[in-house]
This record gives sequence, structure tokens and C-alpha cells, in this order.
Amino acid sequence: MPETGPLPDGRPALRRCVAGDPEEFATNYWGRRALLSPAADLAPLAQSSDADLAPGNQPSDADQQAAANDRPGQPAPPGFADLFSLAAVDELLSRRGLRTPFLRVAKNGSVVGDSQFTGSGGVGAEIGDQIRDDKVAALFANGHTVVLQALHRTWPALVDFSTQLASEAGHPVQINAYITPAESQGFSAHYDVHDVFVLQVAGEKHWTVHEPVHLDPLRNQPWTDHSKAVAGAAREQQPVVDAVLHPGDALYVPRGFLHSAKALGGVSAHLTIGLHTMTRYLLIQELAALAANEVDLRTALPLGFNPGDPAQLAPELEKVVALFTDHLHTATADDLAARLRRRTWSGNRPAPLPPLAHAQAIADLKLGTTLRLRQGLNHHLVVPAPPAAEPNTASNFTGTAPSSPGRPEGASTGTGSASASTGVASGAPSGAAAVRLHLPDRTITFPAETAAALAAALSGTPFAVGDLPELPPEDQLVLARRLMTEAVLVASPE
Repeated sequence: MPETGPLPDGRPALRRCVAGDPEEFATNYWGRRALLSPAADLAPLAQSSDADLAPGNQPSDADQQAAANDRPGQPAPPGFADLFSLAAVDELLSRRGLRTPFLRVAKNGSVVGDSQFTGSGGVGAEIGDQIRDDKVAALFANGHTVVLQALHRTWPALVDFSTQLASEAGHPVQINAYITPAESQGFSAHYDVHDVFVLQVAGEKHWTVHEPVHLDPLRNQPWTDHSKAVAGAAREQQPVVDAVLHPGDALYVPRGFLHSAKALGGVSAHLTIGLHTMTRYLLIQELAALAANEVDLRTALPLGFNPGDPAQLAPELEKVVALFTDHLHTATADDLAARLRRRTWSGNRPAPLPPLAHAQAIADLKLGTTLRLRQGLNHHLVVPAPPAAEPNTASNFTGTAPSSPGRPEGASTGTGSASASTGVASGAPSGAAAVRLHLPDRTITFPAETAAALAAALSGTPFAVGDLPELPPEDQLVLARRLMTEAVLVASPE
């Protein structure tokens, strides 16, 4: 059964998806049970203060100003209107130049071919897979469901929300929207291979959820592998949830749980927030990948070996089991974590970085400038222990939530143009073992004397350049410029 680790304080995004105590949800519902959360029991964004946000995840000045301009003196709108709306659907379909990866159209479980709703964008945009709003309108009027995919990349409010939720949950997040005409159904009963939060945005939809026929499916175990069992269970078993969702209501559906939904009297729109659940099987896969370092496990099988003959296979299997067992006993959490960082950290991108504004912020950098960690950036700072000290300790942060300490491993040096005569932020060690900052796509090295300053800069708390510990102000300026150039730090509101 799934287990829960430490959750970041506040958890404002998760509180918008589930009612009650997030710790209770993590212990009693995560991966185990469906949960219906009425709108009245969910926390609106307006009730979440900046102090509730995970370190480094406070909204930007631009975000806060935009919200204030939209609702001067007013609280956040009810439900999820601040995240998405029917007007947002129309804008995406008619004005944003979306292409086919971002849209599907379906009716009664059958997906429509792309050619039925795409075409050229006209002069200067002749690519033929762009969304045709007139064709989508005709299909929708004929009872088809419109599915907007990857809204965590295309709609600003959901870009920010998904970044925050991924930081809180620790699992990669994707967001789709399903817009269904009145009295219509887009998909029949099925299960997903990831956990889902459903946020009802507009209209009403009748949801039915049943227990799994295949518990905790992996990503390569889709519902179509069990289609007869799925159809039978949906037809014959009592549902665990049989309810109508109204705007502002939320529903949690664990992976593997069967579900279907039908719009009622008007157009219905809901967000489906998928958490791409990392499993223990993922650890097994990476442990097996680490076994490639064991020379005895790379040995060729005998000449003339028949892999389909159990009699020939048995002695080799015995040898491999023994060798792999020895490998498992010597594998370390640090080695496994290094592989998992490379495999999983790219699952969600950090907060958007405006290139022109960020370049200007680097040019304007000076002592006293306030900076902060880029929201949602996965990172891991390794500070080697001094000679003759206790075994290695590491200042260690993954995204915005601390994780378990680890020891250094082999690392490459990232790129960066800032340097100083002292070697600070140049990537060149100054005698003692270098500090290493692991990022999703690279590793950067720093001199040992920057360790305390780096730990403070990456803590998630905004800071003024010049206030970092154990580093002269001018060297702090060089370090800050390097971290901004690497898109690790960004300018923060004063």
C-alpha cells in the first residue's frame, strides 16, 4: 500500500483539491480511496497567505498585481474560476494558435481523427495541424467532448498552479480540461494509470467511481488490457462514489479506480489534474539499471544458449539471482537518488522565466538586490565534509521540499560565464573539495568557501545580496550573478 512522506507546510494547492487535513488525506486516501470534496469545504486561493506557500513559491509581483487589477478590493472568485473558465476555453481554441498535441475530440469513447478539426493557420502560419475553431464548434454542437491537453504548459494560471502542486506532492503533474455538451458523455468507464484530482469548473457532471479490477496499474498496464473486467465491474458492482459535481467541487480518483462521467443540463467543464505517481517499481527499475555496473552481470550467456529452454535457463537464473542479490545488498541510496534525479526531475518544468526581464535583472544586479530561488526548481546541493570529520553531510533540497542527506557522487561541471579572481562562482575548486549543485540537466561546481552562502541562497527564503553568510559582499555579487545566469535565482519583490 502507498505510504506518505513529509509534506511541505501550508500546501495551498493541495488544499484546493481535497477537503480537510492534508496529512489525513496522505495517510488514509492517497492511493487507497476516492474522496469527494464539496466546494464549501475547500480552501479558496484567497485564504492562502504567502506564508502558507512552500519556500521559494510565493507568487511574483506581476502575478499579485494582475490579481489585484482583476479583482480590486475583492476576494478570489468562488470555486476554480481563478484557475480556468469557459471563456478560457474559447480563448485557447480561437486565439492561441493551438496545435493537435494540445487538443483531442471524442464522443462516447471514440476519439475523432485530427483532420476533422485542424487545418492551416493561413499566411505565415501554414502548418496544417492547427486547431480550426469553426470545425471544433461544429463538433461540439454535435455532442462531442473537447479535451484540452497539457494546460500546465499553455494556460498561465494553471502553469503556476501545477508548479505549486508538484512541489507539494512530490510527483509530476499534468492538467487537462474536459468540456462536454449537455447530456453527453465523452468516455465510458475506464481507469487511469495515474492519480487524478477532478476540479469542476462549470456546469454539472454526474460521476460514478468503482473499485479497481487491477490494483495500482503501472504506466504500461492500461485499462484496455482489462476492458471486459472494467465493463463488467462498472455494470454490476456498487459504486464507491455516485454523485453530481457542481462548480467548485473536487473529486480524488486513485489510479486504477474505474470512473465515468456524464454532463447534465448544460455545458460541463472540469479540470483533470493527473499526478504521475512514482512507485516502488520505479526503484526496482533503477536498481536494475545500476546493475549494469557489475561486470559479472554483463557476462555473455553460453554459446548455443536457448533462452526458451527452461532446463538451460535454470542454472543461469540461479547465478543471476545470486549476483543480483549481492548487488542489491551493496546498492546505496545515494547511487539510486542520482539515477532518479536524472529520470524524474524533468517531469515538471520550474516556474516560467521571462527571458528579457531576467536578462535585465542580471544587468541591474547590485549589492542589496533581493533574490529568491526559482519556484519549482529541482536541485540538490552537496557539501563535502571536511577532512577527518564525520561521514559526509549534505545540504540537500529537492525542489522546495528538503529530502534525505546524501553523499557526493561523480558529477559533471555545468556552464556559466561569471568568474572572479578568488575563484568564487567560477566552477573551479579552491583547494578543498568542491561544492556541487545538481540541477535537472547539469551539475555546477563551486569553491568550498561558498557552501554556507549557497545553502542560504537555495533555502527558498528571499535574501539581499550582501547578507549571505561566510562570503565577502563582492564575492556574493559574483555568486549571485552566476546563479542568476544559470536560472537558479530570480529577482524577488522588495
